[in-house]
Amino acid sequence: MSNSRVTLNSKLTVVSSKPVSSGMVHALSPLDRAMGSHTLHVIFYYENEDKWFESFDLDPLRESLCEVLTLSPTLTGRLGRGPDGGWEVKCNDAGVRVIKATVDATLNEWLRSASASEEKLLTAWDDMPHDPTTWPPFRIQINSFEGGGVAIGVSCSHMLGDLTFLASFFKSWSQVYRHVPITHPTLLANPSLPFPSDSDAPSPTKETNMATATFKFSASAIKHRLASLADTCPDATPFDLLAGLFWTRIKTKLITLCSDLRSDHSLPFGYLGNALRFSTLSLDAGEGGEVELGDAVSAVHRHLESEGENSGVYGAQLTCVCMEQLMLVDDDESSSSSSLLYAASFSDKEKPVHVSCRVENVEGGGLILVMPSREGGFSRTVTLRLPEDQLSTLIKDQSICDFHPHMLFSSYTN
Repeated sequence: MSNSRVTLNSKLTVVSSKPVSSGMVHALSPLDRAMGSHTLHVIFYYENEDKWFESFDLDPLRESLCEVLTLSPTLTGRLGRGPDGGWEVKCNDAGVRVIKATVDATLNEWLRSASASEEKLLTAWDDMPHDPTTWPPFRIQINSFEGGGVAIGVSCSHMLGDLTFLASFFKSWSQVYRHVPITHPTLLANPSLPFPSDSDAPSPTKETNMATATFKFSASAIKHRLASLADTCPDATPFDLLAGLFWTRIKTKLITLCSDLRSDHSLPFGYLGNALRFSTLSLDAGEGGEVELGDAVSAVHRHLESEGENSGVYGAQLTCVCMEQLMLVDDDESSSSSSLLYAASFSDKEKPVHVSCRVENVEGGGLILVMPSREGGFSRTVTLRLPEDQLSTLIKDQSICDFHPHMLFSSYTN
């Protein structure tokens, strides 16, 4: 008998409210294809105080999902090989898989006690088969907590898009539900983005001995430390600081920085695809084998300000993903201190209490995601996926503990 607190109750397929044009095919870009080994998973947690979520089968939530899917035909399609042998999406409106589940805990209990492996149960996924013609590459799991809380887990093949698109899509869904104009409509296009190879990504390999933990850093802690580094790097961002912090504590010479390319190529948040730049940065240790935090922060800042070539995807080096672009929301519902990641509101008053993001099947040196937090401003949430022995040491590292972060969804949760 399973001891899982998450019970899957039913599944259904949701299609667009309007049929897709017959024979429509969307060719994936070289960067999209290179993401074939990876999957994205984003979980939006809501208290559901206004009881906007009661059911899904006959609920406006399902109707609004059908409407927003009409704007993103690749999400309801199926992957296949094109004439050149590369991946493409056949936009046949085969539908999005939606799973409904219940959680044997209240939302607050879950956020206090769930482990990283438990949180994975809030998303629906199975690996892509050899023949994916009937395999849904985009899935949603709606999880109901005791007492009324809701968590909506959105998962997709990384070939379909990146985390910025998923945040934009989810906000669009909430806006359709509330009958307000969509702020960042989906753009289906084939822009020329820099990438060094047209080849597909290698076959996925199984992760071994990896562990996960999430840290929440307060705005006051980030601002205080940035102020102390003002003489070294006066324009440093929260990402620069946190990337530099973890880089110096993990003590690796090389790091790969992943940043968003949308602003460089005049692409909107709603661009349906991958708009990412991966570039490698190195820093030599000084006397005693230590790298000063200020030097690391300055190096990260200067590197992101430069226009280096795209050197690949998640690879052998530690990869740190910058999501500062999600703070640049300039619509009527948000202020400069909020973020697109927390902008999806299914009622007039309620925003997510927490948002989790994961990129799966990342090998080598591991992955660090630096994301906005619910509190806005300088606060950030950092999710780490690292070798077990490395992470077990890191969570006790005094330089990190000095920030007094709050940890959740750890592989070490009892």
